[in-house]
Amino acid sequence: MSLAVRWTRLLMVVSAAGFTGAAFAIRATMDGPIEQYSGAALSAAIVYTIVIFIWPLISPLPAGSAAIAYCWFIEFAQLTPIPAALSQRSWLARQLLGAQFDLIDVAWYPVGVIPLVAAHWFLRARTRSQTDPTPALTS
Repeated sequence: MSLAVRWTRLLMVVSAAGFTGAAFAIRATMDGPIEQYSGAALSAAIVYTIVIFIWPLISPLPAGSAAIAYCWFIEFAQLTPIPAALSQRSWLARQLLGAQFDLIDVAWYPVGVIPLVAAHWFLRARTRSQTDPTPALTS
């Protein structure tokens, strides 16, 4: 495993912990729509960090697409009784699966992922330009 992959994975663990801390801090100090919307966006951001942790060399767009698709899958699964039943039995299941479907969350998941995709794309392009061995052509 390369050093870059190790650093990427470490950064994703730290990022996920930061997003989790932010979500719980917002939940503890605020109430209402800010709590709800930020929770959806931050949970999607956490999923994005998990995707990058699992596949550190994945491109930003497929990583973002996978994260949003997973969040939407979990949200639409809440239309079935399974997540609610599991959430009643376990705090962790409630955090991971939620308890009830909310169409607004479907719209907020991309809000949590798109800035990370943009940052990932920017950092990846910047890193590649710094390590490109071919000199720039000048006229």
